[in-house]
Amino acid sequence: MNSNPTDPAPDFAAFIGLDWGDATHALALYDPATGQSESATLAHSAENLHQWLDQLEARFGGRPVALALEGTRGAIFPVLLERPWLHVFAVHPATSARYRAAFTPSGAKDDQPDAQILLELLQRHRDKLTPLSLADAATRELAGLCEARRDLVDRRTQLLNQLLSLLKKYYPQARELVGDNLASPLALDFLSKWPDLIALKSARPATVKSFYYIHNVRRPETVQARLDFIAPARALTTDAALVGVAVRQLRVLVEQLRVVQKHVGQFDAAIATAFAAHPDAALFRDLPGAGAVLAPRVLLAFGTERDRYPDPGSLQKYAGLAPVREKSGGALWTHWRWHAPRFLRQSLVEWAGQTVVYCPWAKAYYEQMKAKDKGHWAILRALAFKWVRILWKCWQERTPYDEARYLKQLIKRRSPLAKILSQSQPANP
Repeated sequence: MNSNPTDPAPDFAAFIGLDWGDATHALALYDPATGQSESATLAHSAENLHQWLDQLEARFGGRPVALALEGTRGAIFPVLLERPWLHVFAVHPATSARYRAAFTPSGAKDDQPDAQILLELLQRHRDKLTPLSLADAATRELAGLCEARRDLVDRRTQLLNQLLSLLKKYYPQARELVGDNLASPLALDFLSKWPDLIALKSARPATVKSFYYIHNVRRPETVQARLDFIAPARALTTDAALVGVAVRQLRVLVEQLRVVQKHVGQFDAAIATAFAAHPDAALFRDLPGAGAVLAPRVLLAFGTERDRYPDPGSLQKYAGLAPVREKSGGALWTHWRWHAPRFLRQSLVEWAGQTVVYCPWAKAYYEQMKAKDKGHWAILRALAFKWVRILWKCWQERTPYDEARYLKQLIKRRSPLAKILSQSQPANP
């Protein structure tokens, strides 16, 4: 979903607050024509939802209807946004909670008053709410693939942490024998074949050597070092009950990792296809340090609707890169934005970190900020802030980023970064 704060406000035929629940959904509706308010509940089912939407469309003749709903994620949003007459406004859960607390100090809460609160916010403070729109199909598909892949990667990380913890309990030698990447085919095959040290030590050295050779570990000194490591190795514990249970746990984790690894690869292929077909792919494909994983995610931070972010600051604030300043009396407190799309901010900050490796001016900026005793993540957020300003211009003009052009601009503006870069260049002989 996209936010479009610049969309003109139509003349709404009705205003609705919808409190979405698991089993039932509370509704509060105000009809300006009659001045009457209504409340109702809707049992959760796809059929009931579509029937209610059809009735609304018929009742108000397809005229614009405003609806307020907490959050911006969930299966309900695309369904609502498919109706062109329905204008959906996102309400941050913290906003409705604080509004409720302001008028209900007792802390009482139930669904129907929550729907009424959403309706009041929509009627009285609509100018401060975010209207949503449905992104184009290419962007929605790419966004879904990237977020699903990220979930899979997070699941893989969780499994790897569990596997590492398990090995430390009964088979610590495995890390030396398979390397740091426990999700690699070599590691998973090794642990499947020899799930404990006793099984490994019972194998002939020629068998172990052949295993490494098949898995492309062919340097004689590397293989011999591992064989020499196995020979004197002693099991951390010989408790058959403990080791037996651990081996069963290991087999489960290994099989789960195989499945996750397989599907991560399939998502990578699907993302590559969807990204190549996206109309704005050329603007982000060759960004320094982006690569096959981060280039699509940086694209998704911008989308295709140029009026969504009328200036760089609008995206910097939405992504949570622009700092927040709070002032009270003589005190001034600067902190990062707490309520921001996590995946979007994560994408931009992670990519900024990669540009430090592949982009000279980004590296110079990092070193400059590091010399000022700034923290690593604070520097990367500040660097992402700078990158958004640069890419916003490229995005608006539909022109790919040009490193040489940007460096010329740094020199023209007499940026301190240009001076640092000139000093780091080797002198001509």
